[in-house]
Amino acid sequence: MSLLEVIDLKVSFNTSDGVVQAVRGITFNVDSGRTLGIVGESGSGKSVATQTLLGLTPGARVSGTALFEGQDLLKMDGDQLRRVRGKQIGMIFQDPLSSLHPLYRVGWQIMEMIRTHEPEVTKAEARKRTIELLGIVGIPQANQRVDDFPHQFSGGMRQRAMIAMALALNPKLIVADEPTTALDATVQAQILDLMSRLQREFDTALIMITHDLGVIADIADDVLVMYAGKPVEQTDRRSLYYRPHHPYAKGLLESIPGSTGAKGRLKPIPGQPPSLINVPTGCSFHPRCAYVMDRCITDEPPLRPVGAATEGAGHDSACWLPEAALGLGSDAEQLRAKAVGEGRVGAAKQLAARISSDVKGTVAR
Repeated sequence: MSLLEVIDLKVSFNTSDGVVQAVRGITFNVDSGRTLGIVGESGSGKSVATQTLLGLTPGARVSGTALFEGQDLLKMDGDQLRRVRGKQIGMIFQDPLSSLHPLYRVGWQIMEMIRTHEPEVTKAEARKRTIELLGIVGIPQANQRVDDFPHQFSGGMRQRAMIAMALALNPKLIVADEPTTALDATVQAQILDLMSRLQREFDTALIMITHDLGVIADIADDVLVMYAGKPVEQTDRRSLYYRPHHPYAKGLLESIPGSTGAKGRLKPIPGQPPSLINVPTGCSFHPRCAYVMDRCITDEPPLRPVGAATEGAGHDSACWLPEAALGLGSDAEQLRAKAVGEGRVGAAKQLAARISSDVKGTVAR
């Protein structure tokens, strides 16, 4: 059994404008020592899905199953979840400045968590462990900086302090919610190297949430691509980068600087993510897809196997394109073009023309 097994998780919120379908059915597994990367644009449901596992989405309507070591997190009450949070599952939030209390010293906040879960630990022992943790994550002069306030730390140091807090109780799983988004490239690389090293030392499972495929390339073993609250492609890292199937995953890869060659133009994905109150019919990506067919507008594609992954995991994609249309090469493009030629009869032709016009306008700007 996997350390964490999430099955058909759905999360929605009632608002004055209607029901927000933030997560519309997501299934994944995470094993000890492995890293799952969850990638997608802002608003795709990445953070909501993982925060729901820890009971951090009050007021949400939740269904599905989330088995952590055989126990369903979604059925736990507040006291049970408090025993899991921090002790069994650690969380690194996107903005450490807002996650750390500004009126309390950094070291005190880490010590408080240690003593909350392990009341038998004395203040002196908790302080000693906190200093050791800050040193492990690369905080210089940790025995002095332990008494600093969050505003006295740089952005990279605050993120290191959050990693130290997440590791304080040796959790079996860490959820990192875009931990490097606000950091410059050099500090980002240091943080990723640090997390990889600590993961190897402690055999910790990791869920890395990001919109940056460069981060995924550095750290993930398996990748889940989300769009409009649902997975659209799920496979191992190498298969995603070299043999993508879903047009959205392909578009994300082509949007990476350098992926099109030193002199090539970036290929942006036209349009905007859809409203999760009024999700498009059929495939939710069809209003932005260059390969849209009539079937895409009316029928929602299931997540189905499309190819053999390279590291033993399956390769699933929610797209009506042929299963063999994998990768970025000319052969795959010919298969896509043939399928599109046969699949466009009515409304898809007009939609494709509009998408093409949007792309040309974006490139011209």
